[in-house]
Amino acid sequence: MSADPDDSAAARTFGEGLALRATLVRQGTRSVLVFRTDLFVGIVSTLLRVVLVLLVWRAVYGDRTEVSGIAREDAIGYAVLGVLFAAAMQPWQFSSLRDRVRTGNVVFDIMRPVGLITQSTADQLGTTLASLPKAVVGLTLALVLGVVPGPSTAWQTVAFAVSSLLGLVIAIQCNLIVGLTAFWTTEIGGAYLVYGMAAAFCSGSLIPLWLMPDGLAAVLRALPFSAQIFTPLSIWFDRDPGWNVLGELALQAGWIVVLALAAHLVWLRALRRTVINGG
Repeated sequence: MSADPDDSAAARTFGEGLALRATLVRQGTRSVLVFRTDLFVGIVSTLLRVVLVLLVWRAVYGDRTEVSGIAREDAIGYAVLGVLFAAAMQPWQFSSLRDRVRTGNVVFDIMRPVGLITQSTADQLGTTLASLPKAVVGLTLALVLGVVPGPSTAWQTVAFAVSSLLGLVIAIQCNLIVGLTAFWTTEIGGAYLVYGMAAAFCSGSLIPLWLMPDGLAAVLRALPFSAQIFTPLSIWFDRDPGWNVLGELALQAGWIVVLALAAHLVWLRALRRTVINGG
């Protein structure tokens, strides 16, 4: 039997769509890696942050083996991994969407066959992938220093990997929503600065939520920021990961659905209030 022409056309269109999205991701990666000096400085900066965090948390604990029920080794390992996660998932170089809105080039983006949301998401994913070398080099140093413990079971490794991927998606979605505010203000440098500080604190990358007051920790865990970093790291340092991990993963998946809907609604509103310099 011969293949259905409609099925062949659909498969070809699907393949072309994937290829186009992959190209957009590569462009986002190249936009960061093209600046070799910045990459080198970023790697050195990450290594210094790993060493400084290690020294600070060792000084905080001193001779004590645990604080608030958190073992010294776990707190130090968490702090180091938190720095590495932040370096990869919360980069200072965000999507180019704000610049394209300010210059008016976003008009051409809207006219492309791939939606603006897809374009911006692929761009941010590429930027994140370009940040991975910093995290990998930092992780290598942490492993050499012996401050990051390994997983206890294969299930924990898989759950951590899945949770990290879900956290990355959530971080990209949050970045996208902040970026879409450029359609209202055209200049969102201040918004990105505030968002960066809030995400760093609320995600648990600076201080584990374990060490925060119960009320504050409960509020932060109800926000999507904690699902970016605290959730995967808490799975990694869980002494006895069980079926409760599935609940954490389900919560992350739920946030992805909510944020995707929120981004879509913001985008629809943005189309009605587009302000582009020059017309």
